[in-house]
Amino acid sequence: MDEHLKGLNKEQKEAALHVAGPLLIVAGAGAGKTKTITHRIVNLIKNGVAPEKILAVTFTNKAAKEMRERIIAEIEKNAKGQEKIPFVSTFHSLGVYIIKENARLLGLTKYFTILDEGDTTSMIKEIMKENGIDPKQYDPKKIKNIISREKGKFIYLADYTEREGAGTMAKIVAQIWNLYEKQKMKENSLDFDDLLLKATKLLKDNAEIRKIYQEKWEYIHIDEYQDTNEVQYLMSKLLSENNKNICVVGDADQNIYSWRGANLKNILSFEKDYPNAKIILLEQNYRSTKNILEAANEIIKKNKYRPDKNLFTNNIVGEKIGLYEALDENDEADFVATKILEILDGEAGSAFSGSLSWAGTPALLLDSSVCETPRKSKSASPSGSLSSPGEGWGEVAVLYRANFQSRALEEAMLRYNIPYQVLGVKFFERKEIKDTLAYLRAALNPDSLSDVKRIINFPARGIGKVTLVKIFANDMENLPIKMRIKINNFYETLEEIKEKIESEKVSAVIKFVVKKSGIESELSSGTEEDMERLENIKELATLALKYDNLQNGAGVEKLLEDASLASDQDSIMINQEKKKEVKTVKLMTVHASKGLEFKYVFVTGLEDGLFPHERHNETQTGEDREEERRLFYVAITRAKEKLFLSFANFRTIFGSRNINAPSEFISDIPGDLFEKEGEKGLLKTIYL
Repeated sequence: MDEHLKGLNKEQKEAALHVAGPLLIVAGAGAGKTKTITHRIVNLIKNGVAPEKILAVTFTNKAAKEMRERIIAEIEKNAKGQEKIPFVSTFHSLGVYIIKENARLLGLTKYFTILDEGDTTSMIKEIMKENGIDPKQYDPKKIKNIISREKGKFIYLADYTEREGAGTMAKIVAQIWNLYEKQKMKENSLDFDDLLLKATKLLKDNAEIRKIYQEKWEYIHIDEYQDTNEVQYLMSKLLSENNKNICVVGDADQNIYSWRGANLKNILSFEKDYPNAKIILLEQNYRSTKNILEAANEIIKKNKYRPDKNLFTNNIVGEKIGLYEALDENDEADFVATKILEILDGEAGSAFSGSLSWAGTPALLLDSSVCETPRKSKSASPSGSLSSPGEGWGEVAVLYRANFQSRALEEAMLRYNIPYQVLGVKFFERKEIKDTLAYLRAALNPDSLSDVKRIINFPARGIGKVTLVKIFANDMENLPIKMRIKINNFYETLEEIKEKIESEKVSAVIKFVVKKSGIESELSSGTEEDMERLENIKELATLALKYDNLQNGAGVEKLLEDASLASDQDSIMINQEKKKEVKTVKLMTVHASKGLEFKYVFVTGLEDGLFPHERHNETQTGEDREEERRLFYVAITRAKEKLFLSFANFRTIFGSRNINAPSEFISDIPGDLFEKEGEKGLLKTIYL
């Protein structure tokens, strides 16, 4: 047997040895899908396929990084002498790559700006104001979501207008959409959806371009295929239609993104799309204990829209699932915090020092929602606090269905001196980071009016809104001479930054931007909060070191691309790249937890109407209910050793204190898998 196939089970080995033709790998949670894809790619290379002929596409930067590192390690071990590696990226990064190589055909320059979610909403809001459309009457974010959803279906403005007819809302959306597209073209910018839409349209409409990429990548691998939308599905099909060497990996039971266009039919119809496809089921779970897996199987088997499969494991039976009935959200949060201390105290042995504080570890300042140096609180405190953060914190995740639930949990983490991080606030979305990156983008793309507008008066240069209007209208001649000098100095600064980008390392460019722009001087003489912002920018320069090996501006391009496409999970990645990572308990929505695993997992808020979630004034379909069940399945399969479920009898939502019934999901799990935690439930309270 080949060395690289050791450690694979029968089904994994069968998938790894498959070479030609379409392949569907149905991989259950924790079934080793990344390992299987990695070994399949290595096997292709060992069978004579040039690494550069292989494409592997994932959904998150974290998954792409992990897969790339595993492939490189396996190539070094089992295919020595190979200098090149496969092209591994996310769908959006792949779109950027194709668009940059064909920018002129799309009326763009190489240095087009990628608008993030916030930039897109801001641009739409500005367009609405300029055209007399009240943002309070028509929510810019809602309009942005409608446009995004349509683009994800491979729908263009003309198609939308024709289909939706003359309804008031449709007319408003169409008008804004039209102006939005014109503004982006004027600014040489694209949004997230354009990265997929324009790249796919190019492949679809231009046979010559399509042939280039079909010949470039003869073997296509698509991870998390159940999460593909119409555009991603079409992109995958177009790239593989020539050779049909497409391998997709996915799990219908983990399809949880229909709200952003993911189409379950893509994986369910794979055999129809590729009649000669080989189907392999990976049902052995390597992550969770038998008890956790049994609960997961019981939950998901109630869904109808799924291929039949039953996960099993050779792991130990493990502990029973902890179930806590809380009085309210504060009691629930209190339980979570004290249980975390109890668990880690048990792991650490004599971890309690009897002191309420430890020597502060310098905060990494990677995320505004990271509380890494615990604080004291005047409210209830534990009898002691851990003497050091230790490794255990990073093995704990607290999951919830809706973002508002994090408030009570955060308060409890602070109250009990537990270092924590809330996923969802990205490092690259901090104002000071966006300001610094805007200087880089504006230097490369002066047409990006959004970036120019953001930084032309930061630090303050006395350039007001009226002046901005004249600048953007090319009417600078009517400005006072002193104002023209200020504006010319600003654009000269951008020119100097561009020269540095083309000649210096990325980390040096960041330092130059901060000094030359005046940001360093502005923040250094400011408040304590300003100093913290400056520290964050310094962290950006440190992060930029990994791009320093790329020459002639390519490093800055890559940094800007990665910053624009950063996901919720990237704050974890940035932490992990630090030599002195401070371990923290992770608080996140279930959606954000996809693809992650933890030793201990708390799933909170298991109440009817919250999880499964009910949308107000919207009729829930059978598919909606099945997705909620899939979401709970994803939540509990994040746990490796111990799972805790909790619900509250009372919860205050939008100022109203509601009485809740436990979630149906709890009763779907066999009672013998549970052990009751605590004694603060409603019945106990009433009878006391």
